[in-house]
Amino acid sequence: MSIHLVGGGWSDDTSEVYELFVAEAATRAARVGRSVPRVAVLIVVEDDVPSAEYRTEFPALLAAIGPCEPLVTEVVSSDVFETTVLSDIDGLLVGGGMTPAYFEAIVPLVDQVRLLVADGLPYLGFSAGAMIAADTAILGGYRIGGVEVCPQDSSEDLDEVTLAQGLGLVDLAVDVHAAQWGTLTRLIAATEAGLVTGGVAIDENTSLVVGEGALAVIGSGSVWRVEPQIDDASGEIVGVSVGTIGVS
Repeated sequence: MSIHLVGGGWSDDTSEVYELFVAEAATRAARVGRSVPRVAVLIVVEDDVPSAEYRTEFPALLAAIGPCEPLVTEVVSSDVFETTVLSDIDGLLVGGGMTPAYFEAIVPLVDQVRLLVADGLPYLGFSAGAMIAADTAILGGYRIGGVEVCPQDSSEDLDEVTLAQGLGLVDLAVDVHAAQWGTLTRLIAATEAGLVTGGVAIDENTSLVVGEGALAVIGSGSVWRVEPQIDDASGEIVGVSVGTIGVS
């Protein structure tokens, strides 16, 4: 089973990004004799973000990909999810919206999510859900030391780039909407500043799949890998390298 990190963006013609996740949920369901997998879909709403259209049609997109039962739980910003949302499920999808709000809402579930994923539960993080999947999660912000590093519109209503201990499902930082929102530069700057030890910036309509084998990329965009360049003598960061991970 895998961890699926989706960079945002969705429509009926992007179903390939989610097909493997739904198939993995079906495989897990079959192990307990269930023909239709139960997929928990967690959504946090802040000032009508994500939109009502997303909250209705995105779960319907999942059900159209293959037989599955999306179990949607919505909370408003500043509320938290009850641990019961993780009971008797075959897959977990954490949706998109305001990343700081998602982080606060999922804190009570962190330990249980880690245990379930370690036990083989497939996880899909969409946009905010992908960002908080990291060991060190980027929650937002557009400045580092007062210097702008990405568009303010991509800041998640935060000023300085803000980090937090995430779900710990992947050991690299994750940013999303890379090409569309200009967030690749935020990850580059955070890496060069030593705030994170590198990571990936994922385009919309694109998934990075982290499983037991090699990393895989599914979808129409790119996954950008950012790594620090370390001076052998001083051990200091002297720059970063940027490249793309190949499409599977």
